[in-house]
Amino acid sequence: MTALAQAGGDPVLNIGIFTLFVAITLVIVFRASRNTRTAADYYAAGHAFTGPQNGVAISGDYLSAASFLGIAGAIAINGYDGFLYSIGFLVAWLVALLLVAELLRNTGRYTMADVLSFRMRQRPVRMAAALSTLAVSFFYLLAQMAGAGGLIALLLGVTSRGGQAVVIAVVGLLMILYVLVGGMRGTTWVQIIKAVLLISGAAAMTLWVLVRFGLDLSGLLGAAVERGGPNGAALLDPGKQYGVSGLSRLDFLSLALALVLGTAGLPHILMRFYTVPTAKEARRSVVWAIWLIGLFYLFTLVLGYGAAALVGPETIRNAPGGVNSAAPLLAAELGGPLLLGLIAAVAFATILAVVAGLTITASASFAHDIYANVIKRGRVDDRAREVRVARATAVVIGLVSILGGIVANGQNVAFLVALAFAVAASANLPTILYSLFWRRFNTSGALWSIYGGLATTVLLIVFSPAVSGNDKAMFPGADFDLFPLSNPGIVSIPLSFLFGFLGTVFARDPSDPARYAEMEVRALTGAGAEKAVPH
Repeated sequence: MTALAQAGGDPVLNIGIFTLFVAITLVIVFRASRNTRTAADYYAAGHAFTGPQNGVAISGDYLSAASFLGIAGAIAINGYDGFLYSIGFLVAWLVALLLVAELLRNTGRYTMADVLSFRMRQRPVRMAAALSTLAVSFFYLLAQMAGAGGLIALLLGVTSRGGQAVVIAVVGLLMILYVLVGGMRGTTWVQIIKAVLLISGAAAMTLWVLVRFGLDLSGLLGAAVERGGPNGAALLDPGKQYGVSGLSRLDFLSLALALVLGTAGLPHILMRFYTVPTAKEARRSVVWAIWLIGLFYLFTLVLGYGAAALVGPETIRNAPGGVNSAAPLLAAELGGPLLLGLIAAVAFATILAVVAGLTITASASFAHDIYANVIKRGRVDDRAREVRVARATAVVIGLVSILGGIVANGQNVAFLVALAFAVAASANLPTILYSLFWRRFNTSGALWSIYGGLATTVLLIVFSPAVSGNDKAMFPGADFDLFPLSNPGIVSIPLSFLFGFLGTVFARDPSDPARYAEMEVRALTGAGAEKAVPH
């Protein structure tokens, strides 16, 4: 390992590349803001993007810091078990394509709550869906902010917690600026640019690693095993991280459930389907996204093992940023400070684009669902005021995420994202599926499912080893890990389905067959999908 890679390259060069990227994207966002005049422009980019454009943007939204920094580090340290994150994230898109993409586009307008409240009592269901959206967005934002802290710690040599906190604050403020100025239109263009940069950068590094080993994948894997020391052979076998005990295997099953089912309930991904004009374009979006995301996750396999072979697991663990530093360290080893700066800028772009998408989703949910439809009861004459509320909410969410990111700094970002997936799969997905496919489902069932799933998941996370009880926990000095699994999905997801069923069966409020019939026709055929969702 070179001293260059250990030091993180040239801080002046890295800052220069960061600044160039931020300047270019800000120009694009300001140009996009000229066409952001109405609520449809701010929330859904005026439904003006094509399927391929939206597919690239979805991949940009989905390929977060967890995908680039977290998974590469997980593979470098845990080999086969780390790659399971990639498999779970990719397979999840098949669930999203087959179950929700087209149906959501046909039945919604701006937010997930539009679908969940379509045939229910508007105010209680919208409030529940908005709170769930805010919770998922918060956990996801924690991961991105933690990734930002680790990345900048490596590149600028900022090792103190205080210095990294300042960096996280800068990322948060930039995120707020993107959302305030550009809305969904500007955010979408940032995500498209970021996706192109990320996939191109990962492809270049993948080819570079393979060339170093004579295009011999077996040689690469052998070098990773050799560099791993006495336990290096475990990098190629399942079980290094999740096969230690029966409990760890159960934890893996819980993680897999959360990853595979969580995507179809992620509000910031679901909201992307409203930026296209038709359901056909929504389907094209998902197909494009699957190809791009699948290609990228194949690259992570080479990048992870390449980092293990050329950098070494021990060096990665001891670097500023820990496991999340594997990909930047590999870039430094391959191409010196210039490549490191470029790849770091791509990672920085990844974080900025994803946090902007999350923030606009959360702010739109508050403004459109809570303010316009709960507080104002759907009687908002001035849609510009609704947009102003969304912008003010974005500022609050940005400040809260900065504080949360400072607390979560140092955690593995792939793991933190898995917690967000668990919340989405538990609080959102059961309610979405019941709403779309179960005629008898009613308001009580929706509230039981959302609140029950959300409360169960958050409670189990708080009392899990992810938060306390060990050196790798969010609060290592505390000890209240009463729930043994790090990811609660295997318990919280079935419970949420059960809550929705029980709430529906034992409730006295009947479902509305006429509204369900209208929703079914609209969801399956697209008839009337362009009409405003009734308040």
